[in-house]
Amino acid sequence: MAWNSINWAAASAIVKRLQMRIAKAVSEKRWGKVKALQHLLTHSFYAKALAVKRVTQNRGKNTPGVDGILWLNADAKWRAIDTLHSHGYRAKPLRRIYIPKRNGKLRPLGIPTIRDRAMQALYRLALDPIAEMTADIDSYGFRPERSTADAIEACFIVLAKRGAVKWVLEADIKGCFDNIRHPWLLQHIPLPKRMLRQWLDSGFIERGQLFATAAGTPQGGIYRLPWRI
Repeated sequence: MAWNSINWAAASAIVKRLQMRIAKAVSEKRWGKVKALQHLLTHSFYAKALAVKRVTQNRGKNTPGVDGILWLNADAKWRAIDTLHSHGYRAKPLRRIYIPKRNGKLRPLGIPTIRDRAMQALYRLALDPIAEMTADIDSYGFRPERSTADAIEACFIVLAKRGAVKWVLEADIKGCFDNIRHPWLLQHIPLPKRMLRQWLDSGFIERGQLFATAAGTPQGGIYRLPWRI
């Protein structure tokens, strides 16, 4: 078997069934079963293959982390599947880069290695069904199968009613992702704490110097969840 022979429809179906079982266990508040199913999913060959596929087909596929490694061909992608295991896993520091914002300022991004991105993608597969079952019904940001158009439709339904509110307030939490407290995330995000701590505490490298990450989440990674804060 090789990368180009993987049946992606079957892989997606198998992972989807596991995610549906996780969602059902969440609805029944069977948290022990949730953890067992998450373990099963994150050790699944097909889930690992989908994680590798995700990070090698998105816009960041040609952006390396601090190790300079990319998975650009079928052989590299196939070998990468076997590297996605939790035993002995240690996340590498982020590569700090800056991109320009509309206001002329620079926005810092922390770029994980491609292996770390794939590990995040793998564990997100096990986390998404929990997030979808527990997130606010009217949240639309960073949600699968939801879009700006859905948010606009929801606003229209609320605002078009007789006696609807007259004001809509827009708020922006300054430096939200840069300042989320790690203890809160470790307490509330239902993932193995050792794995989550790896990504939160990996630090970042800028101009050859290692800096600690005491708060916040890497904005160059794949995590954006509709979690209740």
